[in-house]
Amino acid sequence: MTQETSRDLGSRDLGPVVLLGPPGAGKGTQAKRIMERYQVPQISTGDLLRQNIAQGTEVGCAVKAVMDRGQLVSDDLVCEMVRVRLAQPDCKRGYVLDGFPRTAAQAGWLDALLDDQLFDNSRATRAWPIVIRLDVDYNQLLLRITGRRSCPTCGRIYNVHLQPPAVDEVCDIDGTKLMTRNDDRFEVIQPRIQAYQEQTRPVADYYQRTGRLVSIDGDRPMDIVTEDIFRILEDHHA
Repeated sequence: MTQETSRDLGSRDLGPVVLLGPPGAGKGTQAKRIMERYQVPQISTGDLLRQNIAQGTEVGCAVKAVMDRGQLVSDDLVCEMVRVRLAQPDCKRGYVLDGFPRTAAQAGWLDALLDDQLFDNSRATRAWPIVIRLDVDYNQLLLRITGRRSCPTCGRIYNVHLQPPAVDEVCDIDGTKLMTRNDDRFEVIQPRIQAYQEQTRPVADYYQRTGRLVSIDGDRPMDIVTEDIFRILEDHHA
């Protein structure tokens, strides 16, 4: 990409982008790539929830207990956090929603919020979201998630099944013993995937009925998936 093209992409309105897919589908990675290319923020409900947990608020403590059980946080709490975040100035040209909406009710709430913004020029970009779903095989999801390890010192991420370190469970960079996140354990991730199947698939059905859903094969290498996403976004705004 030329410098001029990159500058153009970083200055035009992108509008809302919704990424759907089960835990481990690669939504976070792809959201960051869209963010870097188009210079819009990534709005991750997981990050919003973790911020509350890190601050030790009463809500954060309640959220932590729910997440540790592998359950989903209530719509009311999640929607309010998203509403506050989307009102920030950096969302005016657009944003990438990672992990939201998770339910059909949240999808309806988001459409209502965007509908209200059609009459308020001071608010975020006024457009219906383009919705991209990453489809990944169940067994591949388990390999991606349960095999994930991180270095507590340098932050590098490994996967013992797909991208292992040179020495088992030890970071290649600094020799630190790798760690497994609590929510990457099988007994935690299995209910999360089940919750996705039961609660989030209706979101795809909701957007399918509106003609806004685009599904792509998320089992392929991440760079190829990224190319597909960029093409979809460019075609949408052509």
